[in-house]
Amino acid sequence: MRMEPDEGSVSDLVELGLSRYEARVYLALVRRDSYTAAQVAREAEVPRQRIYDVLDGLVRAQLAVAHRGRVATFAAVAPELAVTRLMNRQRESLERLEKVSTGLTSLLLPLWADGRAHTDPLDYIEVLRDQRQIAERFADIQEQADSELLTFCMPPFVAPAANTSGIKATRRLRRAKGTVRAVYTHDALADEEVLENVRRFAEAGEEARFTQRLPLKLVIADASLVLCDMPDPVAGTGSTTALYIEHPALAACLRLAFQSVWEAAEPMRATGAGD
Repeated sequence: MRMEPDEGSVSDLVELGLSRYEARVYLALVRRDSYTAAQVAREAEVPRQRIYDVLDGLVRAQLAVAHRGRVATFAAVAPELAVTRLMNRQRESLERLEKVSTGLTSLLLPLWADGRAHTDPLDYIEVLRDQRQIAERFADIQEQADSELLTFCMPPFVAPAANTSGIKATRRLRRAKGTVRAVYTHDALADEEVLENVRRFAEAGEEARFTQRLPLKLVIADASLVLCDMPDPVAGTGSTTALYIEHPALAACLRLAFQSVWEAAEPMRATGAGD
């Protein structure tokens, strides 16, 4: 009899960096010596059209092993080894975030110090901690963009799943011969809801690329407006502070960082996201 995945274990694996599909498939794989792709898709209740992307992600992360033959089969690595590898990935991610945070702090401190001399200090920086306010500023920056909108997209998402305001902004910018570009993580390919949203934005005119990891969530409009999150490395993933900044010099600097990641990322066609 097929066993349902333990949703608590799924959530724990998601906390360690897996997508929900990857977590469900790994938990299915640990129950038997090996599965074919079709078998594990049924066991984990993952759509057949997504199962190979999910299995490929687990194999690349060294959480599963593929046995090639007339019919390929897949097996999970030992749980203690899998958890150790996931923890190492989280540590590496935290180290990268700390470097980004240190660099951004160094960049912002002179601005902050200069702003202290004004009667209205930091009138170009707004600190946001409420998710509703962050979602509103995200909608605002999309609507204000006149010629260019650049985004690092990664969960958790603050905008509604449909993000109709983003679709409208993308169409408007493309009609005006503007640029709309977004970099997603490879996890987007394993989440049907997110992947469908990527396709909708592509149809509206967004150029999309994919990379293994992103340092933080970021939106840059017209090289002058910035919305970025600053995850708290001490409080954990549940605590995030967002900065809404109107400062062309900072925006231009972050735009260069975006271009560097964009050039190294994989085009949508190369990843199979448009299949």
